[in-house]
Amino acid sequence: MIWHDLINQQNKQKGNDMTDKSIFDLTGKVALVTGASRGLGRAISTVLAEYGANVACVGRDMKACEITLEQVRSHGRKAVPLKADMTSEDDIKRMVNDAIAEFGRIDILVNNAGIAAGFGRIHEINTGEWDFNIDVNLRGPFLCMKYTIPHMLKNKGGSIINISSVASIRAEMPEIGSTSYGASKAAINNLTQVAAMQYAKDNIRINAIAPGMHRSEIGKSGKTEEEIRALDKWIDDYCAQWIPMGRIGEAEELSGLVLLLASNASSYITGQIICQDGGKTARQ
Repeated sequence: MIWHDLINQQNKQKGNDMTDKSIFDLTGKVALVTGASRGLGRAISTVLAEYGANVACVGRDMKACEITLEQVRSHGRKAVPLKADMTSEDDIKRMVNDAIAEFGRIDILVNNAGIAAGFGRIHEINTGEWDFNIDVNLRGPFLCMKYTIPHMLKNKGGSIINISSVASIRAEMPEIGSTSYGASKAAINNLTQVAAMQYAKDNIRINAIAPGMHRSEIGKSGKTEEEIRALDKWIDDYCAQWIPMGRIGEAEELSGLVLLLASNASSYITGQIICQDGGKTARQ
């Protein structure tokens, strides 16, 4: 008897003809989400709270983080703001310790914080910008995992979700995919798979989501309003031409995939890099 038939038989015995939706339930779980102040991080924090998790919301902009906290609390969940610089090992260590002090555990880690710096051809890139991008996008998630995993080992399980990018799989247009960004995200994919193998028998699942073009603040830091409007128009035109679905993704559209990977619905999924890109990588 295949798994699906077995589940249906069990549900019928309980007087329930539908699949048990409790596999998505996160009640009693604690999530630590980096880059939670806005965009994808805010959407991720909100959906985790909607399905039962308390959330430690990490960001640098505490004012922007207040909106995320309000959305989490609107679902009746506890939310705490944590300020941390992803380039600082001391900050990350303190961040994890503060989350443990507040909640006593961490069941879900979402490494979402990231930047896109160092645009230009290789010989034109400022070395400092390259180093900064690698520090935030690669070293930061590594350190978050390093200091969170020991607590997951104590709890005998957990789920880690690293936010990668389709730029990690195929080269992006230079206007939207910096050299260091793509390189750092490709490294995240490998880190995800190696870590998944290391901790599979400890019931710690580690996966990555590789989003395509989603509406966010990444790549807009330091730009004027006029430059941001021009960039948004360029992105919309690009999506209309090159994305099979013909549009940019919205941050909230990442929610379902995050919920899947955070919950028991993905209990046999680990070491995977899952694209969400409106079909872009399928056509290349």
